[in-house]
Amino acid sequence: MFDVAAREALLSRLVAAARSDQLVVGAALLGSAARGEEDRWSDIDLALRLAPGADVVQTADRWTGRVAETELVVDHLDLRASGALYRVLLLGSTLQVDLSFWPHDQTLAFGAPVEVLFGELPVEVLFGELPVEVSAVGSTEVDGDAMAAFRMGWLYALHARSALGRGRVWQALWMLNSLRDVVVGLYCRRLGLPVGEGRGVDRLPSELLPALAASLPVGVEARSLQRSFKELIGLLLAEAERQHLPGSLDLTRVISRLARVEPST
Repeated sequence: MFDVAAREALLSRLVAAARSDQLVVGAALLGSAARGEEDRWSDIDLALRLAPGADVVQTADRWTGRVAETELVVDHLDLRASGALYRVLLLGSTLQVDLSFWPHDQTLAFGAPVEVLFGELPVEVLFGELPVEVSAVGSTEVDGDAMAAFRMGWLYALHARSALGRGRVWQALWMLNSLRDVVVGLYCRRLGLPVGEGRGVDRLPSELLPALAASLPVGVEARSLQRSFKELIGLLLAEAERQHLPGSLDLTRVISRLARVEPST
């Protein structure tokens, strides 16, 4: 589990870097930090408005390198929503760092409160879910869909951990069900079965089904959800290894550690 003081120190460094970056003209906090509700499970969620003409992907890559100068970045996932690139970093400490990069002429659209730190940011707060496109960055040697799915798996695992840690059992159940869907999707991709909406799951080989069944919680009770979490993490990592998805030993260790959270009572 990451250290809260270290998270705050990293955020301070990132905000200072944004203020000194000539290609960044504004920044804002999102999520629990913007609501004044940070706790030990909160991640870093920082939005950056770019200068006119700044390349979004190149800037995101440069900022990823900046974080990697002081932190172990074990993997990252790119999400695109409302015209922005969200670079989701998974650190060796298990901290999630969300950096969103907004083109200068793009209105910053969020589904949550925003705390503007500096600059002029044209902000629109939306209600409901934002349309999201997932991409598997840096996975040219494998099926991009499989790598994107795997990365969504560790993202769901991160949110399952925080939900369990906060005692939000129904949210945890939702995240664990989504994680199981990722595992099933990886099985189906490997075996050439339909992936969407569970259309291929009943055609999976019988030897895969007992482990899937074992990953189902017996109820919405924290200990049962924790057991389900551990089972699903094991299935996700085993399938990633079976498909030879790229990932370091550090990444495997970090994902394994996510299920060790003690549920809130």
